[in-house]
Amino acid sequence: MAQYEKQVKEILEAIGGKENIEKATHCVTRLRMSLKDESKVDSEKLESIDIVKGSFSTNGQFQVIIGQGTVDKVYKEMVAMTGIGEATKDDVKEASASKQNWLQRGVKMLADIFIPILPAIVTAGLLLGINNILTGEGIFFAESVVERYPQWAGIAEIINIIASAAFVFLPALIGWSAVKRFGGSELLGIVLGLFLVHPDLLNAWEYADASAEGDVPTWNLFGLQVEAIGYQGQVLPVLVSAWVLAKIDIYLRKRVPDSIQMLVVAPVALLITGFLAFIVIGPVTFTIANAITGGFIWLFSSLPAIGGLLYGAVYAPLVITGMHHAFLAVDLQLVGTGNGTFLWPILALSNIAQGSAALAIMFATRNENMKGLSLTSSVSAYLGVTEPALFGVNLRYKFPFICAIIGAATAGMFITLNGVLANSIGIGGIPGILSIIPDFWMSFFIGMIIAIVVPFALTFLYAKFVTKEEV
Repeated sequence: MAQYEKQVKEILEAIGGKENIEKATHCVTRLRMSLKDESKVDSEKLESIDIVKGSFSTNGQFQVIIGQGTVDKVYKEMVAMTGIGEATKDDVKEASASKQNWLQRGVKMLADIFIPILPAIVTAGLLLGINNILTGEGIFFAESVVERYPQWAGIAEIINIIASAAFVFLPALIGWSAVKRFGGSELLGIVLGLFLVHPDLLNAWEYADASAEGDVPTWNLFGLQVEAIGYQGQVLPVLVSAWVLAKIDIYLRKRVPDSIQMLVVAPVALLITGFLAFIVIGPVTFTIANAITGGFIWLFSSLPAIGGLLYGAVYAPLVITGMHHAFLAVDLQLVGTGNGTFLWPILALSNIAQGSAALAIMFATRNENMKGLSLTSSVSAYLGVTEPALFGVNLRYKFPFICAIIGAATAGMFITLNGVLANSIGIGGIPGILSIIPDFWMSFFIGMIIAIVVPFALTFLYAKFVTKEEV
């Protein structure tokens, strides 16, 4: 008998049999399947299998958490046993797409665009954290490290240049990923993003002052006055322009002979998209983006307690649905303003809170397997990856999930009342403090203590003295 033959048979029985599987693949820790009918899944039976650490459904995919290393062997055994054939993640996504509504498809599209560029953004955030340590006042001395030791100033400047590049040229990263997602040539997407932040254009961060003084440069296009502004730190202008560019690119490649494609497709696609971007797309989406960020800024500045409480409460449920990816665009837009983001610090605290609730289960449970899962998943959440804690522990018992939300909402309200801002997006857990502007470190640290203590205490006390379920 193969190593996991028994468990695979049990998994198949619990999900409604092999005939209920349309496509199946796996990632580092999870089986990912597109099922014909998810109502046939017996979740209780599935999660009682010894190798299964949890299960959930999101964006039309049913996912079973197995664990790193083991999942690959289980998947191969499942393919051999069912004869369904190996599939890629894209195959499963396509099979799952038909089950999604327009909102889910929109969120999935944003996820497909932003997830590939996250490593660059998170790396930039970590490096900016190092720069914060070197240039922030009052961390080690009354003055900053570079003021106390001028010989470190050059190192800090180089680190800052390397770190800020991802944000300065953010439209190029988004252009590459978006055009690729929409089916066009990703190289053209990079060029699109770069000309939208060309140094000859008025910097977007200087637009407000230039507009107030009437000094915004313009082009005269046959009598039409077009503002010559760049879109540094902007998300919507490049997203919409990338969609237009990809559609033109695809249209031309289908119709232009191969022998002259290099001379026609790219130049025509970029010219048309460029003119549309500067004349129509950019101004319209720039206004919309500023209105969206303005709405968030108004809420968190006028009603900070409500804003922090609500976002802290809803972030973890958004992760379950996958809709949290939509807020990444808002975070990047806020970072692009140069003032910092008040949303991302709450995200980091929400992750910490879920890890704390999972850690409490380790002390409350008598189940040795659950003790191990709770410990490893809490460490993962503290380092910014919450799925093992969310789906493997907290949602399994439900009350730890609620306790974590209470802790995250309380911590979110506290840091928002204290005006905590991050100048970048980094690792969404305890290391996230490196991305916080140094002036707010103490407030964020207190927020972390709240996010650790409140969920842990509530979960442990509920497990020991309230619930009648076996934990």
